[in-house]
Amino acid sequence: MASRRKIRWQFWVLGAIAVVLVLWVLFHKPHAKPVREHAVPVTAARVAVQDLPVSITTLGAAQAWTSDAIFAQVSGKLLRVNFTEGSFVKAGQLLAEVDPAPYRAALTQAQGMLTRDQAVLAGARVDLARYQALAKQDSIARQTYDDQVALVKQDEGTVLLDQGQVAAAKVNLGWTRITSPIAGRAGVRTVDPGNLVSAGGGASSVPSTSAATNNSSAPGAGGATGIVIINQIEPIAVTFTVPQGQFQRLVDLSDGFRKPLAVAALSQDDGASLGSGELRIADNRIDPATGTVELKARFANSGDRLWPGQLVNVQLTLQVLRNATTVPVTAINRGPNGSFVFVIGPKNKVAMRPVAVGWTQGETAVVKGGLKGGELVVTDGQLILKAGSTVRVMRLGGASAP
Repeated sequence: MASRRKIRWQFWVLGAIAVVLVLWVLFHKPHAKPVREHAVPVTAARVAVQDLPVSITTLGAAQAWTSDAIFAQVSGKLLRVNFTEGSFVKAGQLLAEVDPAPYRAALTQAQGMLTRDQAVLAGARVDLARYQALAKQDSIARQTYDDQVALVKQDEGTVLLDQGQVAAAKVNLGWTRITSPIAGRAGVRTVDPGNLVSAGGGASSVPSTSAATNNSSAPGAGGATGIVIINQIEPIAVTFTVPQGQFQRLVDLSDGFRKPLAVAALSQDDGASLGSGELRIADNRIDPATGTVELKARFANSGDRLWPGQLVNVQLTLQVLRNATTVPVTAINRGPNGSFVFVIGPKNKVAMRPVAVGWTQGETAVVKGGLKGGELVVTDGQLILKAGSTVRVMRLGGASAP
């Protein structure tokens, strides 16, 4: 009997333990270990407040501010060339000389004819004075007096003609000395001393037997190259075109081109600056074929870094935005509700901040509202971010983050 009681007691004890174990398993929930959020590696940059130049970048070409092709204005043998190819020449400097002998002879001949005809005129005037006195006394016929008056006028016309011939001969003689009309750099000469040159721009090594003539009014023959080309490169011009849609904005900002706009020339090879200048001239028409307007800027070019015919990248500054809030263009994201940026806040958590982009200049965007100077924005790694994500800044503004 005692053994049965003992077995029954053990059974109840084991049953109670089993019930306790079942209840503990059912109702006891172990505390979950906190899961550490993974930080997303990103690149960031600081919001800047700065003065930002707003500009247009286009293709342009340098050209001489003034370019003069030097032609002979009289025909003859080229005696000498008085400049060095590729050198700088001054305005009025002697460049070349045409043989003056035939033109000096022509001047002497014209002066001789003038002297002779002046003497004839003087004699006719003396006779006229005598005839006038006799006519008052009715000692000669009136017809004789009238004929002498006409003769004096005829001789006066002859003297005027001779004076014109002398002046023309002096001009032709002066044109045998060919001078530079501008200061600039001389190019490669196209004729050598000893060649025959003409006012039409031609050159020949065959002697000519024709008399000296002045053909200065005759147009240059096709293909005529002259003696040399002088290019003014200090200052120099840079020409470029802008779309007609931006032209009106240029007109407004420059007060009808009365206020100069800053222009920079950049190398097409490495982007290095080749100088700065000012927009001076706008064409008087829009090209209907391209819808563009040609503009010309003036560069001092004191270092001769620009050369006629050189292709350059032109940066035309339209205006300067003062105290503009700027971020890298890569920080701007676009969603269904517009543009936004990821701003890094406390504990490296990001927030989505809507912004309005006012202007984009190269790699920089100007934003209106929503950001303050010095705040950190994400510029790379945004694809897997969402509001509240934790980030780890790997690079800040192109440099490794500390």
